[in-house]
Amino acid sequence: MINIKTFLFPESSSSQKEILSGMTVALALIPEAIAFSIVAHVNPAVGLFATFFMCLITSLIGGRPGMISGATGSMAIVIVALVSQYGVDYLFATILLTGIFQILIGVFKLNKVINILPRSVMIGFINGLAIVIFLAQIEQFKHTSITGSVSWLPQHDILVMSIFIIITMFICFTLPKFLKSIPAALAGIIIVTIICHYSGVHTRLVQDMMNHAQMDLTFPKFHIPEIPFNTHSLAIILPYSLILTIIGLSESLMSLLIIDDITKSKGKQSKECISQGLSNIVCGFFKSMGGCAMLGQSMININNGARGRLSGIIASVTLLFCILVFWPVMKIIPLAALIGVMFVVVIETFAWETFRLLKRIPIHDAIIILAVTMITVATDLAIAVIVGIIIASLEFVWRLSKNLKINVQNTKEHQKYSIQGIVFFGSSSKLKSAFNFNPSQNYVVIDMSTAILVDYSAVHSIQYIIEQYKMNKIEVKLSNLSSRCKELFLKVDSNINLDVLSKV
Repeated sequence: MINIKTFLFPESSSSQKEILSGMTVALALIPEAIAFSIVAHVNPAVGLFATFFMCLITSLIGGRPGMISGATGSMAIVIVALVSQYGVDYLFATILLTGIFQILIGVFKLNKVINILPRSVMIGFINGLAIVIFLAQIEQFKHTSITGSVSWLPQHDILVMSIFIIITMFICFTLPKFLKSIPAALAGIIIVTIICHYSGVHTRLVQDMMNHAQMDLTFPKFHIPEIPFNTHSLAIILPYSLILTIIGLSESLMSLLIIDDITKSKGKQSKECISQGLSNIVCGFFKSMGGCAMLGQSMININNGARGRLSGIIASVTLLFCILVFWPVMKIIPLAALIGVMFVVVIETFAWETFRLLKRIPIHDAIIILAVTMITVATDLAIAVIVGIIIASLEFVWRLSKNLKINVQNTKEHQKYSIQGIVFFGSSSKLKSAFNFNPSQNYVVIDMSTAILVDYSAVHSIQYIIEQYKMNKIEVKLSNLSSRCKELFLKVDSNINLDVLSKV
């Protein structure tokens, strides 16, 4: 039987921490959801309800308690062209298909590929996402007119916002030293809102983010996307779904690994993939834009001491009440208070030790960190991770190929080659070039006792060597070939002469 208390939060947390942290996270979710809705060219309600569904479902059944999910910028950027060209119903269908792909990845445990990521890729991801969060806040210092032109706010407005941001950050950094029972971010938002309201100082509020868009404050009804169910529609949504699947799960699973590292615990990746997929399917059926894990809000939650599912559940329920009941209050919260909280998240998320590490780690690791960071900011996380893996793989292959050693011993009767190391596609050329195919001796012995053959290129290189000696009528004997290597030979060529492979 499930213990409800243990299910909601572990012993390392408490109901007070979880509830207060969840309320804080809910407030931090509002501007992000609105901003990313605007980026995606959809009504702000589409992003807000997507965040509600994502946060609630992943908190209930996800593989990483304490992690917060919602509408994200990385996914919003991808769907801009889709919405602009085909409309929101194609978006909802795309999110549905994305959810199906994510569930399949979780069921078949294809998520395990995330475990091969080098530490340098993780650091680059953290830094890149911190910069993305920072740049997203800078956008709040700009104003979009009715005509669509974007311009900076007047200097006076920027100055006032900056002062409120500094006050919020000061509270976030100093309050925990004196009072730990209340999340500093929540206190900062409340205090700055009170100061702003009673001082009469004009500053930008949450409602000013709407850019003249009308909010639909009613809970979305079940809706099947109204698109033709044919191959033409599939051809439209399939590429977007695949991209969103990769981006969404990459960001979610990497956020999961970061939280694992911070909390010294281990999340369930496959379970998280399934919960992300189910959340996106629900979003698709309830006119929402979908999403994935949000590292910034997750860091707020974790830094507040929350470790369980309760904080995410409270965050989603609080967000729903903020939308349906308390929106008149929510929309007068100063943006500066929320920006200040996110700036604190940026400072606490960015891996500042990077600057020290760059001088000490191998050059290829430094290149990976910088490349992943810059590509995450310039394009998206999926491309950044792929580039990081490619760089790391190429360096690994190069280094491994250099480790292959071939020692040669000559006697009057034969020539002996001792192969030491891993023979694979990266080292096969080096292996073939090490042999003299016109020796003065009668036969050649190739000692394989310290060699490991791992792929077809390795087998082919040995076959090539044998054939070259045969052409020169020189006998070849393979010595100490392991049973695994013999099996690999037989798989490649079932007609191979096993006598040649016997020990000598």
